[in-house]
Amino acid sequence: MRETLVFLPGLMADARQFLPQLVRLGARFATQIILPTFGDTVEQMSEAILPDLPHRFVLIGQGLGGNLALDVVRRVPDRVSHIVLLSTDPLAEPPQTAAEREMRMLAARAGRLDEAMRDEFPENTFADTPWRDEVLALVQDMAMGLGEGVFLRQSRALQRRPDQQKTMRRFKLPALVIAGAQDRLVPVRRQEFTSNLMPFGKLQVIETAGHLPSLEEPDMTTAAIEAFLNGPVLLR
Repeated sequence: MRETLVFLPGLMADARQFLPQLVRLGARFATQIILPTFGDTVEQMSEAILPDLPHRFVLIGQGLGGNLALDVVRRVPDRVSHIVLLSTDPLAEPPQTAAEREMRMLAARAGRLDEAMRDEFPENTFADTPWRDEVLALVQDMAMGLGEGVFLRQSRALQRRPDQQKTMRRFKLPALVIAGAQDRLVPVRRQEFTSNLMPFGKLQVIETAGHLPSLEEPDMTTAAIEAFLNGPVLLR
């Protein structure tokens, strides 16, 4: 495979969210990471990154990055060879969840971004592993580096994200959904629904991970992506 792997991190995450995968997969593949920091909607974000994408590529997105990946597929399906979605909810955000998000946005506007992030990703969002505190600390550090403005833009994008069911039904290329069994934000049943919508979708559940498998179980996540990319090529 010669396609570039394009990594799209999730809410308030930088390249470090995929650092273990970039290190290992970068030895075999060309890689690129793009942060979804421009625009107030998923559609605006996907439009903004199109000029930076290679001619042919694999999309690997987590959370908001997964929503962005699906919108890129909607726009330029012929340029995408594979898609990997981690902890991604492809449906529009329910009103109650959007209202709860608005409260976190108010906290961020008041200068309490650290508090907003703790509410966004409470401890039980991640699996109870010996390194959970390290994951939590990294999540906070990435968020503080990106700042309040990015938090507000990305939160608005999640509030207004489109329902991508039609796009997924039309995506007739290899698709991998990686779910943490202990993810309380995007439960496994929702991610199973996502994989079943795509004609060639496959679900990989990592039992000892929560919402961020790429950091909680980096070796398992990387191995799942590598095995997927080494799988049989599907012809249109």
